[in-house]
Amino acid sequence: MELDVPRRNRVDPWADLHAVSSRGNFTGNRGCVVDGEETVVRHHAGMLWIICTLHYKDHRSPLAAPRRWTPLFFLDDAVALAAGHRPCAQCRRKDYRDYRDAVSASLGLPAPVRSGDLDRRLNHERLRRGRGLDRSSDRITWQAAYPGLPDGTVVVEQGWPQLVLKDQLRPFSFAGWGPPSPRPTAGVATVLTPPTSHAALAFGFEPVLAI
Repeated sequence: MELDVPRRNRVDPWADLHAVSSRGNFTGNRGCVVDGEETVVRHHAGMLWIICTLHYKDHRSPLAAPRRWTPLFFLDDAVALAAGHRPCAQCRRKDYRDYRDAVSASLGLPAPVRSGDLDRRLNHERLRRGRGLDRSSDRITWQAAYPGLPDGTVVVEQGWPQLVLKDQLRPFSFAGWGPPSPRPTAGVATVLTPPTSHAALAFGFEPVLAI
C-alpha cells in the first residue's frame, strides 16, 4: 500500500512495499513500473496517477506485466490521495466528479476543471524533479495550520504519517490506521496530502476511510 514519506522526516524506514501482502481497499495506476522480466525498476511512468476500485465489471489486469500498467494497492482514499493520486473517472465516476467539483469550487472556477489540468496540478505538487526507484526524498510537503485541516488529510507528525480525523491523529500502518492521539488545536502541520487534494477535502469531497 503505497505511501511515500520524505526520508528526512522519517523516524524509521518503511518496510519493503513490494513484500506487503494486504492489498487494501483500492488499486491504482501509476503506469508500468516493471521491466521485461517483471522486476520493479521505476517509481512511476507518466503523470496519470489514479485511484481505482479493486473490481470493475469483468476487467482483469496482471500484477506485474511488461508494457501494461502495474497495479498498486492502497489502504484507503486518504493513503492514495496523500501518495498523489486522484479518483478514476471510469470505475469511480461519482467520486471523480465529486473530487473534480470540489477542486473547481476551491479555485472559484465557473466550469469544472479538466482531468488533464487536475493531473498537471498534482504532478507539480507531489514530487520534485528526480529519478530512480526510491523517490521518497523527492516528495513535496507543505505547511498548514492544524485547526483548518479537513478530515482525510495526512500529515507527518513525529516522523510518521498520521491521518487527521476530527479531534484525532491516527498513525499509518500497513494493517490500518493505528490508535488515536489528540490532534493539536494550534500550530502548523507538515502536510503530505498535496494541496489540490487537500482543497478537494476542504470543499466537500468525502474520502473512503478504513476506519
